[in-house]
Amino acid sequence: MALYKEIVTKAIIGKGKKSFHNTYTMDVEQTPDTILGCWVINHQFDGYKTGDRVGVKGNFDINIWYAYDNNQKTTVASKNIEYNDTFNIRLRSDAEVDGDTDIIVRSLYQPNCSNVDIDGQTIKFDIDKELGIEIVGETKVKIAIEEDEEPWDIIDDDLTEQDEKEIDEQVNEEYL
Repeated sequence: MALYKEIVTKAIIGKGKKSFHNTYTMDVEQTPDTILGCWVINHQFDGYKTGDRVGVKGNFDINIWYAYDNNQKTTVASKNIEYNDTFNIRLRSDAEVDGDTDIIVRSLYQPNCSNVDIDGQTIKFDIDKELGIEIVGETKVKIAIEEDEEPWDIIDDDLTEQDEKEIDEQVNEEYL
């Protein structure tokens, strides 16, 4: 008959991911003629608990390279974009989010500019990103305990006379 014990350990008690497609605008000094490039850098984020939900606060920098003055000159416009998103994440097996819970956020798909449009001196751009969130908390694991101890193996390190004779025959005394 096996006995059971409960082990309290940290484990993932909730997990989810969410994709985002957001449109932003940026006003520029010159009227753009052509968009030459758009890239996102310096993505930073952090997860936090807010009641029974999980929040992610983050930011990234957007750089848009464009031509103006009848495509004779170019410049790069930059803007820092901040976001604050909340999530409902289903917890596994009746787990509870308490004070001893860790929130782990991963960027599954880094922010990327998917579309850029010119509207006078305003540039509209679409940013796609995907975030994954894990809630790590305490949980209990029930395991079966066996009372029978496994037998010990016997270790035989004794040299026999035959082993010593073979070693002596293999030694080259004129080696050095």
